Amino acid sequence: MPIYEYAEINDDGTHGDVFEVLQRIGESPLSAHPETGRPVERLISATSLARPAGGPIKGDISNRNLEKLGFTKYQKSSTGKYEKILGDGPSLINRDE
Repeated sequence: MPIYEYAEINDDGTHGDVFEVLQRIGESPLSAHPETGRPVERLISATSLARPAGGPIKGDISNRNLEKLGFTKYQKSSTGKYEKILGDGPSLINRDE
């Protein structure tokens, strides 16, 4: 379950005390502080994801790993065409005009 940050809304509309609440993703946002009953607003905050120490991370999208997994990668050139960088498939892709 994610931890959401909330701020109390002061009488002048500014944010007051900030607090955290552990909630299910499907739960509706709080409209009032659970202890004081004052109105609150849910804040947008950065997520924190743990990376494993050492070794490749899950979701490695390096060219070497993509090719090993059988993907084809294209890169857009200055002419607007997509040129194959690695893998199988046509050497060039361009948009039909």
